[in-house]
This record gives sequence, structure tokens and C-alpha cells, in this order.
Amino acid sequence: MLKNKNSNYLCAVLLLCSCALCRADTIVLKEGQSLTGDILAEKETFVYMDIGVEVLKIPKEKILEYEYTFGESTLQIKDANVNMFGAETDEPVQPPSQLYRTASLPKTTIEKCVDTFSEAVVKVSSPAGMGSGFFINEQGHLITNYHVIERETKIEVTVFQKAKDGFEKKKFKKVKIEAINPFIDLALLKIEDLEDAMVTYAYLGDIERIKTGEEVFAIGNPLGLERTVTNGVISTKNRAFEGLVYIQTNADINPGNSGGPLFNLAGEVIGVTNMGYIFFGGLGFAIPIDYVKHFIENRDAFVYDKDNPNTGYKYIQPDRRRNKAEPESLKEDAKQE
Repeated sequence: MLKNKNSNYLCAVLLLCSCALCRADTIVLKEGQSLTGDILAEKETFVYMDIGVEVLKIPKEKILEYEYTFGESTLQIKDANVNMFGAETDEPVQPPSQLYRTASLPKTTIEKCVDTFSEAVVKVSSPAGMGSGFFINEQGHLITNYHVIERETKIEVTVFQKAKDGFEKKKFKKVKIEAINPFIDLALLKIEDLEDAMVTYAYLGDIERIKTGEEVFAIGNPLGLERTVTNGVISTKNRAFEGLVYIQTNADINPGNSGGPLFNLAGEVIGVTNMGYIFFGGLGFAIPIDYVKHFIENRDAFVYDKDNPNTGYKYIQPDRRRNKAEPESLKEDAKQE
């Protein structure tokens, strides 16, 4: 049985070597063969590549190096311990405990960034409403706003994956709330029924490297209009509200965008959109990505506990007294005195 598997694998390699595909993504095997196609995703022990007629599941132990083309630039990675798309990471191998991924990606156009990273953006729904979110790793962890899931535990995540004639929706209903921070309006979720489904995740950028006037774009589901892209610039990177600093942008941010990513032209997430003025265009706000990193890194301090009423729930204040007259009991007490 093992021999047949290896034979099929080698046949596939030989077939690939004779094909000339237009996409420049390349995987070089340790045995010397070169595979060309679209690098789709990376799991713990496998890399998935679309060669046009089928998707190959390539063991990472057989890979010598990646050669990935992003836009007009080529990134070469000398081992298989890299993230999705073969992008060069700031750290050679990021520790497993670090849920999010970073990368040094070349700047390109909005069109190319959307084509590469739009699948990382999801719709987050609950009985109270809906918003947006985005994957931060291949295990199904995603970030959204706290107010999108506030006081809700029945959460559904809709993933939009590229298909032959557009996008295909996949809904996941087994979603766990991992951590919440109402003060900065962030929530960390995880899809528990992901199984073997492949997801695209987004890389987190660095607030220190962004500049006022820099072009940015948002992807989300404003007013339920799925996968909407809006663009603008960074109006200011440090607008203060109630003791917190926000990125201000003139990219349109509307209800439904909440929890979605604000990207730079490298396709890195630099903020999480959470506020906008409906009747005043050009006033949108996003939580800076450094707040997001701090929240994820210290998630143990914000862990969600369904049995603790102080995590994820706000108590409703009792109604005011309708009869404002002095109670009769107080009148009687006053007479006795």
C-alpha cells in the first residue's frame, strides 16, 4: 500500500515537471524535482498546491525550499517552516504559542491584495446581529469586535472561499469564545468544527511602520453586503477617544464592517475596524494592531468563562420607579417619630 502511494506521488511529480504553468509559485523537493502552481495553504505537516488539474498534498519533510511570487516580487524560503503563501516571516519559526503570524510582504496594489487575502475575512453572525472578522492562523482562530458578539454565545462564522465561478460560502456553527476584552472592544474566537477545511489567514503588521497619508483598505460586510472593499488613507494614526488611541481613516466604515481588518498595501492587517459615522462619510476608526497583538499574547488574562457572569455579559439596570410619590411605609415611619 505504501509502495503504491509513493509511486503515485512520483508520477505526479514527473507530470508536474513536464508542465509549464503561468503562475510562478514553486516548490523544490529534496529529491530535485520542481513543482509549479498556486500555493494554497500550509498545515502542520503538509503544504497544499493547486497545479491546475488538482490540488496536491505535499509532505513538508520532502520540501527543500519555496519560491513564491507575490505581485512582481519573489520571496525565496529555504525551509518548509513558513506560513501560508510561503511569505518570509519576521521570525524564522514562530512559536506554536503565538497564535498570530507576521511577515515582511512587498507592497503592491489593492487588487492583488484583495485577490490574495480576501478569503481570510469572514462574516460573524449571532441572534443579535452580524459583523466581520478575520483569521489569524490556519487552526481557525479569528479576531472580531467584542460588541459583535456581546451577550451572545450562539455564534456562526461564514467563510468565503474561491470557487470556479466566484465564491463559495461555508458556514461553521461550532464557534468557541476564547477571550474577550470589552474595554478595547476585541474578541478572540475559534472554529471548533473546522476539521480538514483549509482557511486563508491574514498577517499582522506593525503600527510603527505605518504613516499618516498611507493608502489603506477595509474588507467587511457593511449592512450585510458581503465581501465589500472600501479604500482610503490613514487620516491620523493616533486619534484619542476615552483613553484609547485609534487609527482614523477616510475609508468608509459602516455597521457590519465591525471586527473586520484594515489592510495596508502589503496585505498586512494594521487595525480592526470598529467605529464609523453613518451620516458623515470619511470618518472611520480602527483599533491599532498593537492593541490586538497585546490582547492575543495576554489572552489568558482575558479568557472567557461561560460560568462567570462578568465575562461577556452586562447586567441590565432595573427600570426607574414609575410612581415617584413617597412610599406609604415611609410616611408612617415619619409619623411615629
